[in-house]
Amino acid sequence: MVKMTSKICRCMALLAALALLALPALAAEPQEKPMSAEEKAMMDAMMKAATPGKQHQWLSSLAGKWDFTARFWQDPAAPPSESKGSAERSMIMGGRVMAEAVQGDFGGMPFEGYGLTGYDNVTGKWWGTWTDNMSTGVMMSKGSCDDQGTCTFTGEYADPMSGQMKTSKMVSKHQGDTEQHEMFEMRDGKEVKTMELVYARRKM
Repeated sequence: MVKMTSKICRCMALLAALALLALPALAAEPQEKPMSAEEKAMMDAMMKAATPGKQHQWLSSLAGKWDFTARFWQDPAAPPSESKGSAERSMIMGGRVMAEAVQGDFGGMPFEGYGLTGYDNVTGKWWGTWTDNMSTGVMMSKGSCDDQGTCTFTGEYADPMSGQMKTSKMVSKHQGDTEQHEMFEMRDGKEVKTMELVYARRKM
């Protein structure tokens, strides 16, 4: 029994010594398989798509609290109705998307809206979503902005009267602490102005 135990001890000591000798060789080997050219290209593309750029930096400059005056035209030939409201903007998704919460009144009724605005690095297009308590749907928009702060978006939404999809155009002009947003729709084959929002950044 003693001889057998001695042999086992010697075997275990030999295995331990071999394991110690093998450690430097194992440490020298790479722990992870190197990425292939295809995998690296995919990783680079994903990083480029996800990294905020100058468009997102400009978008973040619009964050804060704003007050606005809204004008609505039911009949282009008649004077518009007018209301006032406020908006609070903040950057979300790590500075990639701007969220805007709006409160005001519409025809004497409380109004609440929520929008998201972002820039897609992949498509090179600006995008926006809008929903409010006057509807149960959402308007999806895409557009472009120039270096002077003028943006033109085209949105699509379900018309409550016909149930069909309808498009509208919004032209926004950003000038420091003031903004002008104009909404246009097609009526009888003509483009008419239906809404105007004039924003002013709230002074702290």
